[in-house]
Amino acid sequence: MEQWDIYDENKQKTGRTMNRNDWHMKPDEFHLTVLGVLQRPDGKYLITRRNLDKEWAAGWWEVPGGGVRAGEDGADAVKREILEETGIDVTGAKGGYAFSYKRVNPEEQNNYFVDIYKYVLDFTEADVKVQPDEVTEFALATAEEIRAIAAQGIFLHYDSIREVFV
Repeated sequence: MEQWDIYDENKQKTGRTMNRNDWHMKPDEFHLTVLGVLQRPDGKYLITRRNLDKEWAAGWWEVPGGGVRAGEDGADAVKREILEETGIDVTGAKGGYAFSYKRVNPEEQNNYFVDIYKYVLDFTEADVKVQPDEVTEFALATAEEIRAIAAQGIFLHYDSIREVFV
């Protein structure tokens, strides 16, 4: 079972871990998630569509990302997640950490921080190799096209990350 570090409300590791997706967190416990925004020099962004068999937000559009494993830092986790989900290696790409946000969900017992990373690199559609059990399809979209998808209510995390699409 994959393990995640537990963080305190100040985003400091507590030394404790939890099983992935084991939503029995105390009010002062958090886990860390990362999102990776990939932009080409022409201004288009790589977005992916979640598999239809996903328990949550099936079929919605998003950017690559996922949970940070125990002992891993956010920068390594986002590179791993982008590579796993899209086949693109952002090692050496221009960019990096952009900002974070925090969510407190006491009713769900799922509190988390999300670190957003943005990379600018030149890649083609042929370079994208999606992970079939995670992603059904991908698109290269402008910020305006992403905003239109979000207006339909089917772009995950958009309100929290929209400032990165500039």
